[in-house]
Amino acid sequence: MNALPLIIFALCAMVIAYRYYSAFIAARVVALDDARLTPAHRLRDGQNYEPTNKWVLFGHHFAAIAGAGPLIGPVLAAQFGFLPGYLWLVIGVVLAGAVHDFTILAASIRRNGRSLADIARHEISPLAGTIGSIAILIILVIALAGLGLAVVNALYASSWGTFTIAMTIPIALLVGLWMYRIRPGRIIEGSVIGVTLIVACVLSGSLVPGSFLAPYFTLSRESIIVAMAAYGFIASVLPVWLLLVPRDYLSSYMKIGTIGALVAGVLIVHPDLRMPAVTRYISGGGPIIGGKLFPYLFVTIACGAISGFHALVSSGTTPKMLDKETDARFIGYGAMLMEGLVGVIALIAACALHPADYFAINLSPEKFAGLGLVPVNLSSLSREVGEVVAGRPGGAVSLAVGIAQIFSGIPGLQGFMSFWYHFAIMFEALFILTTIDAGTRVARFVVQELGGRIWKPFERPGWIPASVAATAFVVFSWAYFIWTGNISTIWPMFGTANQLLAAVALAVATSAIINAGKHRYAWVTLVPMLFVAATTLTACWLNITDIFLPLARQHGSFVQGTVNVVMTLIIMFCAVVVLLEAGRRWYRVLVKREYVIHGEVVSAADSSFTPPTFGCC
Repeated sequence: MNALPLIIFALCAMVIAYRYYSAFIAARVVALDDARLTPAHRLRDGQNYEPTNKWVLFGHHFAAIAGAGPLIGPVLAAQFGFLPGYLWLVIGVVLAGAVHDFTILAASIRRNGRSLADIARHEISPLAGTIGSIAILIILVIALAGLGLAVVNALYASSWGTFTIAMTIPIALLVGLWMYRIRPGRIIEGSVIGVTLIVACVLSGSLVPGSFLAPYFTLSRESIIVAMAAYGFIASVLPVWLLLVPRDYLSSYMKIGTIGALVAGVLIVHPDLRMPAVTRYISGGGPIIGGKLFPYLFVTIACGAISGFHALVSSGTTPKMLDKETDARFIGYGAMLMEGLVGVIALIAACALHPADYFAINLSPEKFAGLGLVPVNLSSLSREVGEVVAGRPGGAVSLAVGIAQIFSGIPGLQGFMSFWYHFAIMFEALFILTTIDAGTRVARFVVQELGGRIWKPFERPGWIPASVAATAFVVFSWAYFIWTGNISTIWPMFGTANQLLAAVALAVATSAIINAGKHRYAWVTLVPMLFVAATTLTACWLNITDIFLPLARQHGSFVQGTVNVVMTLIIMFCAVVVLLEAGRRWYRVLVKREYVIHGEVVSAADSSFTPPTFGCC
């Protein structure tokens, strides 16, 4: 089948959803109002709370949420064929993922930019807030490990990619100082400077391999982990305007520009999808994903359709920088649609490969030999990109090959397969790393909020000692999992943990809608919550019985397998408790007509009763 109809339908579906469905949610469900001052203005401190231009904040938010999931997940799920993944990406993003991001962002700006756990405490119950905090912290660490592992695999022994990524840090510092201190408010000037320098680094990076700089940027796996941990620590502690926001903003140019070029490439080249619409592996027994289509498709693709990690960004850095309430629609709903488009493009790029070549790249030589398939273009692909691409599991290499094929098919760009392949590897690493810095900062906020329940000063975001201690704990935790894990152990945990968090966030959003007296609109978040909870809890249990327990029985893997089992059980327990607590709150409101406002139980039968505004009480 040709890819052209798929990309056109996806674009049309997303444009229509943004125009009508997001407008409906903005007006009827969360009731955005620019007359309200956002936390960025009311609590402005120059450290974490800072009013930010909506285009700059869109760039930061998109860069923060768009990590490994929309790139790697669809590539791995291509094992089931192109149709199941495509349908879930398009339907899931407009009805679930974008709704999830948008409603949590709206709820957070109504609560001074507080975290998802804090919102759960007020919208559901104190128990839900406490349990939610524990679950969120565990899930965050697992998610950052999964995202970080993809960066390690993409940058390992890649001097070009490592050089370009490293250069974005001093460039971001320069742009941050320019836009906020040297020439405040001159967004266009800072953007031109930053984008020009980024493009120069990308182009000059191709000269690094083989030069005297190559040894300094050709790092081992362990060195990349240490460097990434150091960067995550620094980006989390420094003021948000100095490094985090300008780097993510500048990275968004590369991300959105490349995705736009890929969309144009698909429209020009309209490659044939060589992967069948549905493969025999939908019934299980697949070489990459061993389980059946249900539930594993929905936890493997994850971020491209819906992602719980996004709720942490939507209740972390972004609400503290929102200039106007109405910007939340463009940033919350719009950025997620962009990520869904990334997932569709990644799926098309992977499915444009011959199935035998796809499996040869994503499996070890031993596993591939057991399939009895004969590679079609594998030798020529390796020759054209200048590297051996067979036996490189994890999705990153097959995606880079697929992207390089699309770009090389554009008239006038033939013969540059090696350039486009290495560009794609660098692009993937840049795409993912911007999630690490924002995720680490969000996890820092969660740790500080938890610590603040023991000692109140610890929760102050601007207090440096607490920031340093919390960040060090978070960075060490996710770096440990990357150091000791691999794609087969981290990705199943990442997928299920991430989607369970999405179910919890949707339960919180549903509670906020019901608490605001807008019961008739609760289906907007309730329906996707029920679906995501059902698929993910099933996948969690199958992970334990089919992956982690067998791993624990293997020689030398007892500790790793046991840790995975215990952590999966903990997040399952936490998620179920929050969902049950949410159900209890809904019963009190819908049946007993009792609301909890500022800690006081108020009956709707009281003649003076007025339902609270969405997210406010």
